[in-house]
Amino acid sequence: PPANMGRAPRPPDGGWGWVVVFGAFVSIGFAYAFPKGIAIFFKEIQDFFGTSYGEIAWVSSIMLATMYGAGPISSILVNRYGSRPVVIFGGLLCGIGMVSAAFCTSILQLYICVGFITGFGLALNLQPSVIIIGKYFLKRRPIANGLAMTGSPVMLCTLAPLNQFLFDNFGWRGSFLILGAILLNCCVAGALFRPIGAAPASVKTQVTEEGKDALKEEVTEDAMEMSSPTNVPMEKKMEEEGGKDCCEKINQYLDFSLFKHRGFLIYLFGNVLMFLGFFAPIVFLAPYAKHIGIDEYSAAFLLSILAIVDMIARPTTGIIANSKWVRPRIQYFFSFSIAFNGTCHLLCPLASSYTGLVIYSVFFGLAFGMVCAMLFETLMDLVGAARFTSAVGLVTIAECCTILLGPPIGGTLIDTFGDYKYMFIKCGAVMVLAGTFLFIMNYYNYRMLAKEEKEIKAKEEDPKSVRTENEGRNNWNKETTQDGPELEPLREEQEGLKKEVNGT
Repeated sequence: PPANMGRAPRPPDGGWGWVVVFGAFVSIGFAYAFPKGIAIFFKEIQDFFGTSYGEIAWVSSIMLATMYGAGPISSILVNRYGSRPVVIFGGLLCGIGMVSAAFCTSILQLYICVGFITGFGLALNLQPSVIIIGKYFLKRRPIANGLAMTGSPVMLCTLAPLNQFLFDNFGWRGSFLILGAILLNCCVAGALFRPIGAAPASVKTQVTEEGKDALKEEVTEDAMEMSSPTNVPMEKKMEEEGGKDCCEKINQYLDFSLFKHRGFLIYLFGNVLMFLGFFAPIVFLAPYAKHIGIDEYSAAFLLSILAIVDMIARPTTGIIANSKWVRPRIQYFFSFSIAFNGTCHLLCPLASSYTGLVIYSVFFGLAFGMVCAMLFETLMDLVGAARFTSAVGLVTIAECCTILLGPPIGGTLIDTFGDYKYMFIKCGAVMVLAGTFLFIMNYYNYRMLAKEEKEIKAKEEDPKSVRTENEGRNNWNKETTQDGPELEPLREEQEGLKKEVNGT
């Protein structure tokens, strides 16, 4: 209907949104699982180029750092062009990066092709996929986010045996060519992201806006003719407005005012601290199993157990988070998940047998899935769907530093003490601290929000404050009419123009 023309549409909470969830499932799955699954080729690449394990491990580190560090660029592109073209372009970059890596002749070229080009392509897949879910879902958003985030463990379970099969039959160069073609499926996933745009404005609205612009120009010209000595200050003012317009353009694509948002800052500090211990236990789980005398296949199976439990935990967490008991205070649930994850790591050194490690993998997979399912949902709950694009970009670039530092710090502890338990204790203590920090600060944030809401309601219900505001406005209008009688002809002419514009 014409009354709704120009307004942003409501999220449909279904329909084509479930197709969008499937596309996000594919894109997010490749973004999170590919840097882990590619590690199976490192041994042969290391022997081929004659490099150390530390040098070859930088391939995954650069890829992860680029994927998170390119968050603001991805946010700007999504705000400018939308999710669909950005994901399609990211899929093309992933394919080009892996195909180019098949012809590399040095480890430095692998850093560029696999680390930077493919990592940047994965960054363009990750954020737009999360952002568009917020545009299609509102009431069922936690469920949709949980289903989309399930793509990570599903892809990890699929890529691990697939990469082993490709490695045995085609070597690492042939495998990279095939993986480049497989990553082009991200373009297909991006094509499913049909945009939800605002309806075009009506002709009457456009005519009215043109009339208003013409009115502003005429009034400005008259004012400049009446007071010619003020031409120089007017020029300075226009230059200042031009500078403001430049800042507004930058802020349009990346909202830096979020750093004044109390809830966003709490989320940012808590997550930066959490990522110091988030990925290291996954990296060192299989080596720890081998260290205590478990065979290679059984050690690798621990990761499969973790991925299967993670696969079930993510959608289940989304359903629980969407319930009427948890949704209003979802930040507490997220804090509990982080602290629960850290507690599992603190208890891991007690598992000295394979049965103990299997139990640890089950609880670790459950806690890991809970955190990942709510990682973006809690951010959207704090800042809203309108500012979520900028929030994701700013958060990921802050997180990329601790993501890079987490595993090396864990490796340094293992090298220093010759035991894995100190690495698990470090990761557990950091995550318990992060969960406790988020719980306390979110409690404070909820209290402050309730207090601010009461103050707003009190002002609205108090008739004296409303009366005082109205009296102030009336007095200001009287003063402006009394002062400056020489502007009355211009004011009358301006009012006549406004009536003509409204008549159009």
